[in-house]
Amino acid sequence: MKTNDYSQNVTHTEQPCTMPFAHSDFEKATGRIPYNMTNDYMFRAVFQSSNKALRGLICSLLHLADSEVTSVEITNPILLGDSIDDKEFRLDIQLLLNDRTRINLEMQIANRLNWPNRSVMYLCRSYDQLNRGQDYKDARPAIHIGLLDYTLFEDHPEFYAAYKLINIKNHRVYNDDLTLYVADLTRIDLATEEDRHYHIDSWARLMKASTWEELRMTASEDEALYETAKALYYTCSDEEIRIRCLEREEYYQDLRNYERAIEQERSDREQERLGHEQDLRNYEKAIEQERLEHEQIIAQKDRAYQDVLAENEMLRAELERLKNT
Repeated sequence: MKTNDYSQNVTHTEQPCTMPFAHSDFEKATGRIPYNMTNDYMFRAVFQSSNKALRGLICSLLHLADSEVTSVEITNPILLGDSIDDKEFRLDIQLLLNDRTRINLEMQIANRLNWPNRSVMYLCRSYDQLNRGQDYKDARPAIHIGLLDYTLFEDHPEFYAAYKLINIKNHRVYNDDLTLYVADLTRIDLATEEDRHYHIDSWARLMKASTWEELRMTASEDEALYETAKALYYTCSDEEIRIRCLEREEYYQDLRNYERAIEQERSDREQERLGHEQDLRNYEKAIEQERLEHEQIIAQKDRAYQDVLAENEMLRAELERLKNT
């Protein structure tokens, strides 16, 4: 197994894994993974459980060498396994990199058609952290990273994209403090050479892996990936975490059912509207046809009347001629 410079051990204190499984158990695991990391609760649980895995992911996504990272701290930890209320609970991971840069990291599987607005809002909240009296130059850089299990811009699909405030004419960066990253987990095929160099495509495959065999094959590429795969295995053994993951899947299934119901209702209304419009067009067509037929009848009667007038005129002329002879 290859070790990359961005996947070494860290001095940051990790939340220990309490699962009683040995290293060999992970190596022998077969079959389907009950919940992979596209489940946002499992995503949170894995990276909160292993700072080494989290560090490796951040180094990969931000193109950082391990030597450039002194600490990666989760600033909004949760008590893993506790019940959650979706109305109040957020599973995005808020990080502090090197005690300076604020990072918001999210796994998102449902396309609610609001990601650009939502991500910009979260990014601005992360950046707007100055206390009263602080100078603007003290503002800390902010980064938002979205791992999406759908394509954000269908007309321009891209595996991994970065966005900044730039001059639209010459592309000069206006301010380097704000950055948005978006990874499309459904389009790993579009990974660039640079993406592959930093193993971002491997991280995507790891998160999408559906079997333990597939997971281990991808994890063998470097130490950080392997650490993440083991953390996923141990985390999957926790019954309370599995319950929370199931709740998230049920939530998203309910959301999909609701969205389908809304879409069906919208479709039904659209069909009803189109039906009414077709009925109106048919009625207008019938009225127009009746008008044309009526005009034809009037025209025929008018021609007949003109013929009678002409015949009468001829008869009067003939009568007048006979009187004069």
